[in-house]
Amino acid sequence: MWIMGKHILFVLKPGFYDGEEGPYYCPHSAAIEGILKYLPEIEEKVDVRRIDFQRPREEVIALIGEENQGSPVLVLDEQAEVPPDAQVSSKTGRAFLHGTMEIGNFLSQTFGVMRPH
Repeated sequence: MWIMGKHILFVLKPGFYDGEEGPYYCPHSAAIEGILKYLPEIEEKVDVRRIDFQRPREEVIALIGEENQGSPVLVLDEQAEVPPDAQVSSKTGRAFLHGTMEIGNFLSQTFGVMRPH
């Protein structure tokens, strides 16, 4: 479900298995969870979705296409100004950001909170 006027942030749930191996956590998703812990006001302004490791990740695919289902990923609200480092889905036209620093910088600029160094 899309929440109108909010960016959608996908992070992987911890404790997943990759085949027979695990349990694991995604260090990039863990870093994003750390940002949310430091800045809990962001979670009130962003639709945070904790998703399973297994692919296909249908929620992500529906928004930005199968080739972009890596996580963490921030799918920008359709009304948002698209920053220069954003990618745009060739399937849906939605803008998104991959990467801990890219997501952290965008959130800090957008919401006026502390930023990564």
